[in-house]
Parts: sequence; C-alpha cells; structure tokens
Amino acid sequence: MKLSGSITALITPFRNGSLDEAAFSRLVAFQLRSRTSGLVPCGSTGEAATLAQDEFRRVVELAVEGTRGRVPVIAGVGSNDTAKAVHLARDARSAGADALLVLVPYYNKPTQEGMYRHFEAVAKAAPLPIVAYNIPGRTGVNMAPATLARIAHNIPSVVAVKEASGSLDQVSEILTLCPKGFTVLSGDDSLTVPMMSVGAKGVISVLSNLLPRETAQMTAAALRGDFKKAAALHLRLFPLVKSLFVETNPIPVKAAASMMGFGSDAPRLPLTPATAATRAALKAAWKKAGLAL
Repeated sequence: MKLSGSITALITPFRNGSLDEAAFSRLVAFQLRSRTSGLVPCGSTGEAATLAQDEFRRVVELAVEGTRGRVPVIAGVGSNDTAKAVHLARDARSAGADALLVLVPYYNKPTQEGMYRHFEAVAKAAPLPIVAYNIPGRTGVNMAPATLARIAHNIPSVVAVKEASGSLDQVSEILTLCPKGFTVLSGDDSLTVPMMSVGAKGVISVLSNLLPRETAQMTAAALRGDFKKAAALHLRLFPLVKSLFVETNPIPVKAAASMMGFGSDAPRLPLTPATAATRAALKAAWKKAGLAL
C-alpha cells in the first residue's frame, strides 16, 4: 500500500458520553470533500484507549461506510497488551479496514526485542498493511531506527511508520536503514514539511480534522518538490498547529471541532474539556490567520 499526503487522525465525537455517529459521519464526509488522502479512526486523537470494544468496531465501520473505498481507512490498534492488539487487529480487519496503525506498546516499556515480537504477532494475526506508530512522548519508549529497519525487512506487511519522536536525525536514519519504498509519515503537524524535505511522504495529522484542504495542499506541494509553496503554507498554519497542543491532544482539537459543528467538545475522562484559556488561544490563533472558529 502506497500512503502519502495528508491523512487525518480522526477525533471521536461523543454526545452525552456515547459515540456521536452523526457527527463522526459528517466529519468523514468533510474530509472526503477536502481531498484528504486517508483516514485513521481509533488513534490517540480518537481517544481509542477509552473506547469499548463495540465502540471501536463501530467507529471503524462508520469510517469504512463513509469512505466507500475512496481513500484508505487505517484503523488504530494500539495496546500495551499484544494479545489485545491482535484481537483489535482482527476486529478491524473484519470491520473492513484497509490497513492498521500499530502503536509501540505503552506503559510496559518493552525492550527492542519485545517491540519486534509485538509487530510480528499482530502481522501474523491480521494480514493487512501495517503502519508502525512510534511516539515516545506517549509510550515512554523509543523504537530505534535499527529495530524498525529489522521489522521492515523481515515483516513485509509493515510498509510505513508514523514517526513522532520529534527527531529529524531519526527520520534520516530510518530512511537510510529501511528498504527502498518504505514510507515515513510525520506524526507531528509542526514537522511535516521539515520531514518531507528529507524524504517523508506526508503526515497523519491532527490539524486536518479542521483544515483538511489546506493540509492536503501543503503536503501535495512538498510531494511535487515545491518546497517554497509548502514552506509558505507551513508558516501560515504553524500558529494554528501550536494552538492545538496547548493542552493534551485531543482536548484543543475537540474544542475547535465542536465550534465547527462536529459534535461535543467533551473528551472522556481522564481528559477534561478545554479551559477558557485554551479556547481563547484557539480563537486568537485562528483569527490571526484570517479564519474563524
């Protein structure tokens, strides 16, 4: 599977504590109208850690139904329990997902060998393309480039990585060590264009929940080598990106999405709704960019 461009890490809207199917479906339709290249339901932005098993499956089903094969649906199957990740992967496949976003296990702090075996187990259980997800700030451990390269060389279904270590050196090392054709996607909106300048192919984005067309335009410019335009778009969007991370993701993006009509702003505990200061920061950044929330 070739993955590139702007891929949205979808929020999961709730209403009175339950999945808001109508708001989620509107969000999916908005993404497709705006030329988003792919959708990731049930990632960290989608609060997957708080979804019940039936909710997880329903979110994936809604994404699949909404896209109707027009863009790939890459279901997040993150867990610190390999057996649970295997179960989620099988469920996502039966729900119609095109690929899987497999998180490096969190909390347990696995060794590099443990990470390898985790991806090996998920790949054997669910024969779908896999995007590995490395985000040390959430998991507490960093998947070394050498480990990712070992996975990419030995487990052919692992075709890409969502790299969110924040290190351009690590991105360069991954691209040096992994097989030709292995895809690197940015896991940080603020680093999308810098990472694409050294060979990444796009982003799995939080921002594109709100500005999918602009995010797609930025990545398209970078993919065709027009880094002057890509950099101009990056600098225009940068303050908006920063405003989305003044509190823990997805608190700010859910607040902004709610202002745009995509469901309630309330995440599930232990996350809490955006503070007044966060709302003010969001509105100020967007107003400065000539946009309204």
